[in-house]
Amino acid sequence: MKFVQVIDYKTSKFDGVNELMDRWAEQTQGKRTATHALTGKDRADASHYMEIVEFESYDDAMKNSHLPETEQIFQEMVALCDGMPSFTDLDVVRDEQLNTAAVRRFFHEIAAGGNLDALSEVFAPDYKDHDPLREEGEPDVGLDMMRADVTGWRDAFDFTFDLERQVTEGDDVATSWRWTGRHKGEFQGIAPTRRQCTMTGTTIFRFEDGMIKEGWWHYDMLGLLRQLGALG
Repeated sequence: MKFVQVIDYKTSKFDGVNELMDRWAEQTQGKRTATHALTGKDRADASHYMEIVEFESYDDAMKNSHLPETEQIFQEMVALCDGMPSFTDLDVVRDEQLNTAAVRRFFHEIAAGGNLDALSEVFAPDYKDHDPLREEGEPDVGLDMMRADVTGWRDAFDFTFDLERQVTEGDDVATSWRWTGRHKGEFQGIAPTRRQCTMTGTTIFRFEDGMIKEGWWHYDMLGLLRQLGALG
């Protein structure tokens, strides 16, 4: 079970605390067990900060706490704080990353499932799409373009997506996927073959204000055309 530790403290010397955290990260490289750390400042009190540190388990957190570098940095941090920091230990009972959930919704519900009405719930009205099937230059823009694109694939294939891996960094969600489809309609000038094909690819979606704003697609189109008999 994932574990989160919340450190609540007040300081007028945050730059010093920030330098300590950078030093701790450098000194514990290869030894620390923390997987994610986030620091926030209270908008109503500029001296009030909270640090949220995530671990894969409580045991991992204890290993991290027992590192000599952690103890040393903590003592130096206390000296910079206005009073003793408080600690809250939390077992994570729900972990939902909203951007990755929106991407999964696109692949499963919209693209494979055909719920095109949901496009406006996931994509920004001025969404920009970069797709290797299109000519190089400016990306295509808008929900009508995306609706036509998904419709074209669905008219040509009955297909599903297996999402093999998703990685989130900032506003970007990268998804490695495997597509499986049966060729039922004309595609790129190729008459229906009824062949079942597979294709792998990666899509990077950039989010803005909770909506997908831009997308970059990379996939094995040559391999797909070869399976359809279009290439020797």
